[in-house]
Amino acid sequence: MRYSAGLTDRILSIDGSSGTDWNNDVNTQRTDYISLQTWDTIGAVFKERVRRTPGKTAYIQFNEDRGVWQDIDWRTMSREVARWQAAFVQEGLEAGDRVAVMLRNCVQWAMFDLAAQGLGLVTVPIFTNDRAENIGYILQDAGVRLLLLDTDDQWQELQQIQEQLAALTRIVTLNQVEPNQLSELVKNIDEWLPQNCGPYTTTEIATDELASIVYTSGTTGRSKGVMLSHRNMLWNIEAGLQIVTMYTNDMFLSFLPLSHTLERTVGYYMPIIAGAEVAYSRSIPQLGEDLLQIKPTVLISVPRIFEKVYAKIQDKLHAGPKIGRRLFHLAMNAGWKKFEHDQGRAPWSLSLLLWPLYERLVAGKIQEKLGGRLRIAISGGAPLSEDIAQMFIGLGVPIVQGYGLTETSPIISANPLADNIPASVGVPLPGIEVKIGEDDELLTRSPSVMLGYWNNPQATSETTDEDGWLHTGDKARIESNHIFITGRIKEIIVLSNGEKVSPSDMELHITLDPLFEQAMVIGEGKPFLSAIVVLDHKSCERFGIKPSDTPETQEVVLRQIAKRIDSFPGYAKVRKAIVIAEPWTVENGLITPTMKTRRRRINEKYEAKITALYEG
Repeated sequence: MRYSAGLTDRILSIDGSSGTDWNNDVNTQRTDYISLQTWDTIGAVFKERVRRTPGKTAYIQFNEDRGVWQDIDWRTMSREVARWQAAFVQEGLEAGDRVAVMLRNCVQWAMFDLAAQGLGLVTVPIFTNDRAENIGYILQDAGVRLLLLDTDDQWQELQQIQEQLAALTRIVTLNQVEPNQLSELVKNIDEWLPQNCGPYTTTEIATDELASIVYTSGTTGRSKGVMLSHRNMLWNIEAGLQIVTMYTNDMFLSFLPLSHTLERTVGYYMPIIAGAEVAYSRSIPQLGEDLLQIKPTVLISVPRIFEKVYAKIQDKLHAGPKIGRRLFHLAMNAGWKKFEHDQGRAPWSLSLLLWPLYERLVAGKIQEKLGGRLRIAISGGAPLSEDIAQMFIGLGVPIVQGYGLTETSPIISANPLADNIPASVGVPLPGIEVKIGEDDELLTRSPSVMLGYWNNPQATSETTDEDGWLHTGDKARIESNHIFITGRIKEIIVLSNGEKVSPSDMELHITLDPLFEQAMVIGEGKPFLSAIVVLDHKSCERFGIKPSDTPETQEVVLRQIAKRIDSFPGYAKVRKAIVIAEPWTVENGLITPTMKTRRRRINEKYEAKITALYEG
């Protein structure tokens, strides 16, 4: 039985019908921000939120055993977090000690972290889908003393790195696990948490003290531990709230992993500061149902989610009648014109008169699929295609793109709702300096720049110069105070004729086609570009091809790629392709837990195929 965490039933059935008001009236909007000037640590911010709104709902999550949604208010949350603090103290943990959490998004993740932050412990988040060898490396590199994990499946996966777990003093599990040689270290949450304890406490620590070590899922080499202080993250939130307003009646739907700094800062700490509610999605496969039931007002995502919805819509349009496609595009174009007019970038046009009709017939149905109350969708973590942004915005879905790095806590820039240029990654947050350096590299400087890399002063000095400028590694330009990312410095492909190509831009366009699940463009030092692709099986059926490297498949693949990249220069054309049947996953080491392609490893794995491709 999973630890109940003080949650109480909320009257909401599985079909989304509710016997009570699911959220506050969205028309009654007010702010209640906690100021960093007075409460300058994460523990202090949480304590102040409990004081201000003790009876207000803080978190909502689904109880799988009972089939009901449950919620917990701030007062109860504080009592439960105090129990976690008492358990940490019983383990002899002291300020500065590192504790790791490897859970899916849930209220227990927040309890663990808030308890740690109040005691001055350092939280080390770990992706649940990370490879065992990397988990072992993180645990040892950070000197983690306590690990919290969820299921027996996770526990069994870690058996292959038992020697790296032995340095831990405690392993806590939310569910029962099978005992083994390390069973004396393992305790289930029910026996680990004390029943009685004092109130939630905050240790006297400075705002610049280390709060978390976040290991970047690097596409090359070992992960680096980014050291973030309380001030780093809280300052970043306070600056972000000057760009995007959050209200006390906002409802966040949390599905991006909390080990991802974007979700942690914006989807977890920001709601505490703003006094908003957070609902935890059950899973990505159930995200569609959760959107209908939770009806969020705020959604934080990476582009991949929007890409998948886009691909499904395109597939449905392709399979449907021509008149349906025509109506869809008329609605999208009218919505886009309305958006541009509202932004002050386009004159009024006659088509705007038809928008209410298009919204009722087309756009409203898409909006309802996202819950029907969404007032802002924040996309970050990777570039969002302008085509995808234009489609959603044209359908009345308010997407704003932001940009940042784990090393910057993470937000550097974001598009305000009233000054939204979808092709850009927005304007710098107030107080954040940006400039263009050598090779058009974007540099940034602010109080949200990391303390450095854990145990890696060389990497720190290579990333942050003596004047405090962090080198992002991204090529950019700045126009009208908006930042436009144009590529990655280290990912530029130089062909044998000297022409330079940004593979990430091409890959983004290629994977907009529903046929392609994954793609990587190659050709460094070669006379032409090629692509390694993983195909979507359902789309293969529609094209009448097999998801394998046959001549028929090659013909279709190259034709579809050509359609997607026809706007690129003549030298940036894909001449050949390698079709791979096996998807790239975290488990096989070909993508990172944040879904970034490990280019070097993919090149190594398919070296023979690549060599054969360019022979002669």
